[in-house]
Formats: sequence, C-alpha cells, structure tokens
Amino acid sequence: MKFHNDIFDRISIDKKERILNVATEEFSRYGYSGTNVNVIAEKLEVSVGSLYKYFTTKENIFLTVINRSVEVLESTLDDVMNSGLEFFEKIEKILRIIQEHSKENPQIINLYNELTTEGNTALADKLSHQLETVSARCYRDLIKRAVAEGSIDPSIHPGMFAFCLDNLFLTLQFSYASEYYRNRMKIYIGDDWENDEMLVDQIMKFIRKAFT
Repeated sequence: MKFHNDIFDRISIDKKERILNVATEEFSRYGYSGTNVNVIAEKLEVSVGSLYKYFTTKENIFLTVINRSVEVLESTLDDVMNSGLEFFEKIEKILRIIQEHSKENPQIINLYNELTTEGNTALADKLSHQLETVSARCYRDLIKRAVAEGSIDPSIHPGMFAFCLDNLFLTLQFSYASEYYRNRMKIYIGDDWENDEMLVDQIMKFIRKAFT
C-alpha cells in the first residue's frame, strides 16, 4: 500500500532513507501521538511545507515508515521460506535473523512495541492487520507444509501454533530492543541472557518439543 505522494518517489534513495530514518526514530521514541512533525522537519533541516509535499498527513508519514518495515519483513521471510532448509532449520534461521535485526535496528522494534500500546485504536487496528498478515501467512504455510511432509505432529492446529510461534519471536525481539523486556529476560535467565547461542539452542529445544 502507498501512503506517500508521487513526489516522494522521485527523490533520491539516500534522501528517502534519511527522511524515513528520522521519522522512525521520532515515532519510536515518542509514540504516534507524542511525535511532532515540526521536529521531524527541523531535524531534516527542511520546512514543514516541504515535508507535507511528500506526505499529506502525520498519519501518512507513520504509515509509510511501517510499510517499509513490512516490506523488509516480507522479503526476509520469503527468502527463508524459499530456501532448501527443513522445518526446524528454517525456524532457527528466523531466530538468528531476529537476533541480528533486533540488535542492529532497535528503533524499528520499539516502534512496533509502541504501536501495540498506542491509544489510537483506529490506527492500531489498521496497522495490526497490515503487519500481522505477513507473518501469519508465512508461519501458517510453514507449519502446514511440515505437517504434510510428516515432520511434525499432524494434530497441530497451524493457526494456533503459528500464533504461539510469533508470540515467542515477538518477545525475543523486544528483549533485545527494549530496556524493560531486556531486564525481564535477565530476571528469568540470569547471567546467560547475553549468550546468543545458548538462547537459540534452548528456544529450539522448546520449539521442537512443542511441535513433535
């Protein structure tokens, strides 16, 4: 879906990335309601009028930022789905991508975290459908394929297990990007919370038990 004006398509990639990066930082730090378009324009060293040539409203700036994240997520998951890996190898691959992405892009994860607590119900409803459809489709298809191949428990409900799997992934993402969730992980795991290999190994044991 497209939420920006045509003129935004005609500017350089570097300029687009700078605009979206600044907007992402502001929205992830202050939330949708607390973000000021004037501040975004000031940090970009452009006028507010120039910014509104690219996006008609603040909501469209926010939606464009989210849309970019959805496109990255969809591309990443498609790459994993189309790989020659077996079911549990694909799950492990996704876990490692989550670790790497969450450490490198905490502002994106915090933006999603902010969305889940956002008071603007209409906006949250619109974005939750857009965001969750991608991962739900991917994980359901992955599970259905594994059931058909006989590699996991055939009595599994693909939608229910996809939902549980995604919740596990979300918690891991937040634990790398959010101070609250990071402290929460420390309380449960202790000094091992920084051991990425241990985390992957233990989560995979949990997932294997659940699916078999």
